[in-house]
Amino acid sequence: MIRISLTMSPPASQTFPGCQPSRWGGSRASGTHTPASDWDFALYYRDRFDPEDLRSVGWEGTVSEIGGWGGGVFNGGAWLEIDGRHVDVHYRDLGVVEHQLAETQHGRFHIEPLMFHLAGIPSYLIVAELAISRVLQGDMPHPEFPPMLRESAPPLWIDRARMTLHYARNAYVEGGKVTEVAGAIAASAAMAAHAVLAARGEWVTNEKRVLERAGLRAIDETITELRAEPSILRNAIDRANHRFDEALSEARR
Repeated sequence: MIRISLTMSPPASQTFPGCQPSRWGGSRASGTHTPASDWDFALYYRDRFDPEDLRSVGWEGTVSEIGGWGGGVFNGGAWLEIDGRHVDVHYRDLGVVEHQLAETQHGRFHIEPLMFHLAGIPSYLIVAELAISRVLQGDMPHPEFPPMLRESAPPLWIDRARMTLHYARNAYVEGGKVTEVAGAIAASAAMAAHAVLAARGEWVTNEKRVLERAGLRAIDETITELRAEPSILRNAIDRANHRFDEALSEARR
């Protein structure tokens, strides 16, 4: 059993059976928050955690079941309102975390779909959380970005970005399908940003600032200039590919 502190000053605490370490993460832990930012916490458990223990505390909000956010490494959590603060709580299976931590050391990972994420999430996201968060209770590692992951992740991400744009060129350009091309450019930009940041050895826990961090925010201009004309759509795809390649080349220097 652990005690998780859900506000910092003054602390308001609650214990949950079956949980071990707890973590404070997100923008507030990394110092990139704004006054409107929510609070992010994680409950780590081994073998068993019953979300009803969290639900029974009575905080306003929604508490999911294990796997309620699509399964995979991002396996559920809660959106809560506590003392006027928006609080996100994530469930983290220690067995999964330990496995992914070992996988990253060998440069291995996979990408999973997750709501609200254009590119999906890498399985090393839950390792990144350890690297940038603050442990509230228990012992947790703070891993560095593994050298082998810096080698393996960028080509996988940039290949996905290129294939997405290649498909858009073949499927949507001649029909003047602006929305589809815009979506492909947006998704591929997020993928390319992952490639750039991995090449730099920088952890990513969500997509909120990846374009700025990767130097790809100017892709907005490419999207806002789209028109239902094949030549314009084709040129936009070419410009996007060029920007992504330039950013990745710069990151590898």
